[in-house]
Amino acid sequence: MAGFDIDRVAHLARLELTDDERATFGSQLETIVAYVDRIAGLDVADEKATLHGHQVNNIFRADTPVEGLATEAAMENAPARIEDEIRMPRIVE
Repeated sequence: MAGFDIDRVAHLARLELTDDERATFGSQLETIVAYVDRIAGLDVADEKATLHGHQVNNIFRADTPVEGLATEAAMENAPARIEDEIRMPRIVE
């Protein structure tokens, strides 16, 4: 396992640690690094790369154009309108 300097890690993370926190987080970080080293040592050359633990297939519908809403139907629930456009509150000053 590669050694690390807990003070340097804290500095890079912009953390100010007490002596108790330094001891606690130092041992926790050592445990995490040990697990990463174990994972890095696994032989995965014959394993297929996956994003999920099980087979995932996307089911896409046909991309068929359909008629949209008529302007009046779309505007029925608009809180305010300017001609055929929905009037929205100003969000940029």
